[in-house]
Amino acid sequence: MNTPLKKYPLAVRDALAHELRRDERAFLMGEDVAAPGGIYGQTRGLLDEFGPRRVRDTPAGELGFMGAAVGAAICGLRPIVEISFADFFPVCMDPLVNQAAKIGYMSGSQVSVPMTVVSFGGGGLNAGPQHSGTHEAMLASIPGLKVAVPSGPREVEGCIKAAVRDDNPTIVLMHKGLVRLKEEVEDDPDWCLPLDQARVVRAGSDVTVVAWSGAVFKALEAAEKLAGDGIEAEVIDLRSVQPLDMDTVIASVRKTHHVVVAHETVQFAGIGAEIAARLASSEAFDELDAPVERVAHPFVPVPFSKPLEDAALPMTADIEAMIRKVLQ
Repeated sequence: MNTPLKKYPLAVRDALAHELRRDERAFLMGEDVAAPGGIYGQTRGLLDEFGPRRVRDTPAGELGFMGAAVGAAICGLRPIVEISFADFFPVCMDPLVNQAAKIGYMSGSQVSVPMTVVSFGGGGLNAGPQHSGTHEAMLASIPGLKVAVPSGPREVEGCIKAAVRDDNPTIVLMHKGLVRLKEEVEDDPDWCLPLDQARVVRAGSDVTVVAWSGAVFKALEAAEKLAGDGIEAEVIDLRSVQPLDMDTVIASVRKTHHVVVAHETVQFAGIGAEIAARLASSEAFDELDAPVERVAHPFVPVPFSKPLEDAALPMTADIEAMIRKVLQ
């Protein structure tokens, strides 16, 4: 299979284009997705190919166009909605939480909402407190929503394609700090990734590091540094936090018996807390030789100042230090 090298925005664009070509019921809507071509060029050329009926610029009113997307999905279309930055999810939570997430349950599965929501989040670009959020813990706590948290270009393309084909409302949280990253991506319109399955991106025998989105690459950097001292870390990319693939995590813990969870979301009530609780229960408690530790964002908004942002975000050195602590 051909695997061309792609930048992150191109992988997003190709995923959207594949799905718009594959299913005529699919359409894209959001701020700056049509004529401007996306804030990072991730929708460039889609308007020319598919026209204004299927690629639509919207006003800056997330509540309104999220509601319109929910209605369109209920009526048989497959809307793809872009929320420019994850920080704007609170603006449109009512149609997302009280309608899209609940209608299937309330109708006894007679009504589906095949809607995809894509959004950029994450720190590292000095975008300040209102444009650097992640919010996967909040969104994953809502029954009825699926929440994917892809890392690099290959993962984001495969997750977006899987989300658009899913009959459930699915959110794909992209990381804007990775927009310059390049990876090989399968050049196959039928290829996509399973949203309910994590992946082991680095095998190891001493400690399991669970990460997702931008934290995956920091975990890999930490693992490579530790390898020089004879410490072999196994790194797991969750890919999705709802559903959460604990089977892959537990299988790794049975081998390493030590766990560090790394994520950009605030530590309090984060996905790391859920993973730690599940591992400390009867599911894996007897496999642990040390407490589960977390490397995460402190309980503050993402700072605008570069030094303060670097201090708040979990960095490679923080993950490396926590791994050493767990093993001691």
